[in-house]
Amino acid sequence: MTKKLNYIDLFAGAGGLSEGFTRAGYNPVAHVEKDSSACFTLKTRIAYHYLKNNKRLSEYYAYLKGETSRKELYEKIPQELLDSVIHASIGKDNKKIFKQIDTLKGRQKIDFIIGGPPCQAYSYIGRAALKNRIKTDERNFLYREYGKFLKKYKPKFFVFENVPGIKTAGNGRYYKNLRRYFKMLGYNLDDRLVNAYDFGVIQNRERLIIIGWKEKIKFKYPNFSKLNHTWNRDHIFEDLPSIKPGHADPLSYYSKKELNDYLLHTEIRNGVDFVTQHIT
Repeated sequence: MTKKLNYIDLFAGAGGLSEGFTRAGYNPVAHVEKDSSACFTLKTRIAYHYLKNNKRLSEYYAYLKGETSRKELYEKIPQELLDSVIHASIGKDNKKIFKQIDTLKGRQKIDFIIGGPPCQAYSYIGRAALKNRIKTDERNFLYREYGKFLKKYKPKFFVFENVPGIKTAGNGRYYKNLRRYFKMLGYNLDDRLVNAYDFGVIQNRERLIIIGWKEKIKFKYPNFSKLNHTWNRDHIFEDLPSIKPGHADPLSYYSKKELNDYLLHTEIRNGVDFVTQHIT
């Protein structure tokens, strides 16, 4: 039996990056996120995967339909899984976070650290909005906090995601310092600019994906396979009923049972024949 690789998700947000690693078979030890609403999303996704793996998805669907509450849903999930979501602020709460992760991981080793610090200070729009405050914005230096987790847990690899502007912010100074810092911690790293559209997302969204690996490991940045598709916004809405301005009633059904290629590929419907707008 192949051992699952363990990872920690920093600046986890609603868990998009973690979702990819979970679907690829990696084991999430901890997700760290300071936004309480995002933490609920992370826990609810953990509930989905747990119930799916245990062939109990009907209990998750009952929650989506509003037949059971979020509290009742979480009561069906082992507490140690829910505890993997750490509601804390990286930097300010590091001691608390380290203590919780140490409890969660026990004797397990951490193989990967993943995450993308807030990007406002690096993005072109964010720089314009911050103006003269940009130089002192603490978000410029969150890579240092990320590095503290690398230093403590010494994973074999890390994945650091951010906006393309990180390479030019501060005339490139922050990115040069980031590379120098991670190198000092014992990692080689490389990066690629990727567009989410090339991987099936119906949106042109570019991100810089940095991969780092321990210097003793022989590794090269992978060439990711791209999807050749023409999907657009209409494909995601194709099976939803038409509504008019001022429509107030929750959507409760799909207008089509047949799935287009996009819905099949993304598994958005997952065999469900109802729509819900109500999550508590």
